Amino acid sequence: MSMVLNPRRLDDITILDLSGRITMGEGARILRDRIQKLLGAGERKFLLNLADVDYIDSSGLGELVSSFTTVRNQGGQLKLLNLTRRVQDLLQITKLLTVFDVFNNEAEALKTMK
Repeated sequence: MSMVLNPRRLDDITILDLSGRITMGEGARILRDRIQKLLGAGERKFLLNLADVDYIDSSGLGELVSSFTTVRNQGGQLKLLNLTRRVQDLLQITKLLTVFDVFNNEAEALKTMK
């Protein structure tokens, strides 16, 4: 199953509900293109909901880091929400949990972005 991305907006925050696999090719490209498009439209606050992401490969990890860096360099915020156990373990092994702000509760995550 490839990745599906459904955006929704709450005030000035864009929540991207992701599902499927963030992998080399289509999954990583979908995420990159959407973030670039939203940044171009002036969006600066992003919350990536990974509750339905069942797999991320090394290219997908690279795309998460690249998106985080791109958003930060433009004065924005990108935070992660609802990591599955598998994705959380992957981010812990790669030490990326120290890079991203990660939340298990959408309301709490939104409070930190005001």
